[in-house]
Amino acid sequence: MQDDFYRIKRLPPYVIAEVNAMRAAARARGDDIIDLGMGNPDLPPPPHVIAKLAEVAAKPDAHGYSASKGIAGLRRAQSAYYDRRFGVDVDPETEVVVTLGSKEGLANLAQAITAPGDVVLAPNPSYPIHTFGFIIAGATIRSVPTTPDEKYFEALERAVRFTVPRPSVLVMGYPSNPTAEVADLAFYERIVAFAKKHNIWVLSDLAYSEIYFDGVPTPSILQVPGAKDVAIEFTSMSKTYSMAGWRIGFAVGNKTLISALTRVKSYLDYGAFTPIQAAAVAALNGPQDIVQQNRELYGRRRDVMVEAFGRAGWDIPPPRASMFAWAPLPPALAHLGSLEFSKQLLTEAGVAVAPGVGYGEDGEGFVRIALVENEQRLRQAARNIRKYLQSMGVNTPSANAGS
Repeated sequence: MQDDFYRIKRLPPYVIAEVNAMRAAARARGDDIIDLGMGNPDLPPPPHVIAKLAEVAAKPDAHGYSASKGIAGLRRAQSAYYDRRFGVDVDPETEVVVTLGSKEGLANLAQAITAPGDVVLAPNPSYPIHTFGFIIAGATIRSVPTTPDEKYFEALERAVRFTVPRPSVLVMGYPSNPTAEVADLAFYERIVAFAKKHNIWVLSDLAYSEIYFDGVPTPSILQVPGAKDVAIEFTSMSKTYSMAGWRIGFAVGNKTLISALTRVKSYLDYGAFTPIQAAAVAALNGPQDIVQQNRELYGRRRDVMVEAFGRAGWDIPPPRASMFAWAPLPPALAHLGSLEFSKQLLTEAGVAVAPGVGYGEDGEGFVRIALVENEQRLRQAARNIRKYLQSMGVNTPSANAGS
């Protein structure tokens, strides 16, 4: 039988899967692997959220099909979150839909609004769904930079001048996964003006909205007056409340895009398990101290990682937000490339990281480090990395490195 399926042919080998397979094999052998590769939170959800899940799951009538667009109480809770966090008024009936995580929401929206041959502007490097969600839907990707500076806007202007057909969608995500870069409100104001001028939809991925450091909250594009005319924004319970496996996220914003996403979802799913949605309501409406606690914990891990890895001989810029660091390869080993360096770090140091090239060709020369191990394990990773660097002939600091 023919196996060269159209959409499968458009997907390249998933580079990060190579490292993941090596990590799994090492663990199967009994090796102790410090896993800084996958952004999988190691913290539990708040106890009252788990209690609500159990409470609702115990009800006999809670196990049927749920609502694809999300139960009304959860959409209202998300609307209230946008009001208190960003000062944005959101209609829970027409401007909110619950998704099975932000990743699935982006992919479903791509299916809803993309025709084969459409041109989509997406960052490089970027989280894979930002590009491949649209590639699967038949679109063509034109890459723009990730860094939100003047070169970013120059790339946008070139794209609308020289691309045929003209771009119809712009995808972006700040704080960025993988680069941890952040955008300010002035940036979003320029984006909204650009999108209106050129009749482009804007899809903003705000999955890391609550993991910011140094007391500088991340803004929402919907804070810009008129943004809802062109923009939709995706958020997630995964990192804010350590509910990654629960698969709950949201799309908020433009009514036309919300309607399209809601309609496509109605054909694809019956919504998340009702007890999970009820527990998500408890998370959004209940005590928010867990959000600050998680933010502080990731901040401490960031500081420990930067300090310990630096003392081990690997200088890493401290991220301003997200649960990731975007780390340039040590200069003496840059010739290895990010994939080979990641493989050697796993086999020789017992430390798993994600090769930057897995997020796009412009990610070459970097690896993504996830802050998903405790401070003791991060210091152990630094000690292991120091030994590896020394074995490769890299000069490392001599005194108490990584301790």
